[in-house]
Amino acid sequence: MNELIEMEIARHDWKGMLCGCGDSAEHLVGDLLRLAGRGASREPDHVSFEEHVWCPVILWEPAPAVTSVALAALADDVTPEARGWFLDLLQAMVAGEGTDWDSARRGIDLPERCRSLAAQGIWLLYQEVMSDRCPGGAGAAFEILTVVEPDRVRLQRVRELAADWLPVCCRTGLCDDDLPVGDR
Repeated sequence: MNELIEMEIARHDWKGMLCGCGDSAEHLVGDLLRLAGRGASREPDHVSFEEHVWCPVILWEPAPAVTSVALAALADDVTPEARGWFLDLLQAMVAGEGTDWDSARRGIDLPERCRSLAAQGIWLLYQEVMSDRCPGGAGAAFEILTVVEPDRVRLQRVRELAADWLPVCCRTGLCDDDLPVGDR
């Protein structure tokens, strides 16, 4: 299981995607590999994808491909540190609210596409919550689940089972997308 990230990266036309920085998204391949510890140093290296794939307001064209690579990383053999970084990246993808102008003009809803992709990895996310194998990972995975999991009963059951290692916001429901503000 050591080549899932590379395999997923190879599936996408990075050169044909417009990055948030205005260049081709081709440079993201090296960034994703460095994040996973598959770069020249063979050690995970934190890379910021903000302003390339996402910003607090919108997602850019490479977001669905990055979402798929982040899910592949959860199924692959990466260090706990890299796993946490990929969970943070995946969380940014599912939290997206808008689509870049060019993608929107073509009728592409990037946040919805990223959430749909993340939902395909729902059992990877549950495994992250239940295994609690990287610092902050269980909470990040649970927060992603609050966005993509339609079965709220199952989500509540996992909340109860993992309560000892989930952060307060996850244990209390403060991070749940479906709660009205007055109920939080």
